[in-house]
Amino acid sequence: MNRPIRTVSIFCMFLFLALMVNVTYLQFWHAEELNTDPANARVAEAAFSRERGVIIAGEGRDQATLARSTEIDDQYKYLRVYPQPLKYANVTGYLTLGTQTGIERSQNTVLSGEDPRLFVTRLIDLAQNQSNKGGNVLLTLDPQVQEAAYDALLSTVGPDGEGSVVAIEPKTGRVLAMVSLPSYDPNDLATHDFAASREAYNRLDSDEQEPLVNRAIQTRLFPGSTFKVVTASAAIENGLYTADDDVPAGATWQTPGTTGSSNVIDNEGRFLCNPEQVSFATAMAQSCNTAFAKMAVELGPEAMREQAEAFGFNSEYLLDLSPQVESVYPTGVEGPDGETVELNDAQTAQTGFGQFEVQATPLQMAMVVSALANRGTLMRPYLVEEVQDADYSTLEQTEPDELRDAVSPSTADQVTDLMLETVNNGTAFPAQIPGVSVAGKTGTAQRGVEGQPPYGWFVSFAPAEDAEVAVAVMIQEAPGKEIAGGQLGGPIAKAVMEAVLDD
Repeated sequence: MNRPIRTVSIFCMFLFLALMVNVTYLQFWHAEELNTDPANARVAEAAFSRERGVIIAGEGRDQATLARSTEIDDQYKYLRVYPQPLKYANVTGYLTLGTQTGIERSQNTVLSGEDPRLFVTRLIDLAQNQSNKGGNVLLTLDPQVQEAAYDALLSTVGPDGEGSVVAIEPKTGRVLAMVSLPSYDPNDLATHDFAASREAYNRLDSDEQEPLVNRAIQTRLFPGSTFKVVTASAAIENGLYTADDDVPAGATWQTPGTTGSSNVIDNEGRFLCNPEQVSFATAMAQSCNTAFAKMAVELGPEAMREQAEAFGFNSEYLLDLSPQVESVYPTGVEGPDGETVELNDAQTAQTGFGQFEVQATPLQMAMVVSALANRGTLMRPYLVEEVQDADYSTLEQTEPDELRDAVSPSTADQVTDLMLETVNNGTAFPAQIPGVSVAGKTGTAQRGVEGQPPYGWFVSFAPAEDAEVAVAVMIQEAPGKEIAGGQLGGPIAKAVMEAVLDD
């Protein structure tokens, strides 16, 4: 072989080797990254053209289909359909070409059939020359409880209102209801008319009421007086008081180190709070701001923060739905030189009744009362009950996960007694259910903006002695109505608890 031919042959050999290395890299080492790249239109279109699994909730005759795929005569073959869109949209999310949200996103590999647990199913489909079917996802939501929560919240805040309801089974952490208003119709986004889908998304995304936001886990507000159950827990857990003690109160209290009327804490006309000493039961039942402000200062910010974090503040805990925001008990404030310093007494006093920079999601406040209902043990909340194959056979079932003991059983029992008094003889009376012991607490939180109405909150659980359900209600906007946690939130919580107890 002459020299030029040999040179060309060697060059071609190197080109061939380079091609083999590149193909090996793309199809082996880099394959997973390419398959999961959202910019990979081929993979996105292939998944979009597959029969996706169903999202279901409930059991037996009460089972509801929340999302399914139906055959359609176009290039994508299947259209995603949401039979009960408004009630479940903020949980299920939606599916469009290359985009998923909610459960559609968190459980995408199962629903699309790509999950390793569906490997055998994929082999069978391949052997039978059938298209790959996705697996199914069974949620913990109870359709009757979800409906009760949705209907009660909607009838209270109206079509232009904003709010959320969360119900949890205290012993397990199963989320029985998760409602967010305003809602939206995911069918408008799942359409194969992509121009119409984009138009629907832009309309929803620019809406000032933010219907695409799941307020149960993505909106955090001042929890107001519902946070007093955290303060009470901290006071009892740290040995400061027992539920049978008298506690300092008073008609008004000038917060330590401050001057001026803007720093005076009062009880908004609740005259039973006026004595300098009241029973702990009266302080909780009448929601005495001065009592809980003084209690927080006695405890100090570190003890208050530790108790809040034991209930889940300053952390994330829901694993099967995202994104979520952390509820906050402040870890400090900016000092005069820009450094972070601890809360002072005046700021700590405000946190005692859920103001200053304390912020909570409805799920977080449901977790607080759920832990108290479970005699102090906080369970991780979860929404996915089972992962199933296409034939509804169980592949994996979620096991309850104990996060921690938020308080001791004794503390939980004492706070429960205080909350029982609040329902039986205090501000939470709208949640009373004949023949059932209900523990509850109201909250009406100031926004901190002059002339703006407050936020309404209500938390409760029942039966108090062996709770089956814990509920948190948050009312952000209720046009045309005076917002008060007990007046508006109590009946909603009652309807949800009754739906569980009557099931």
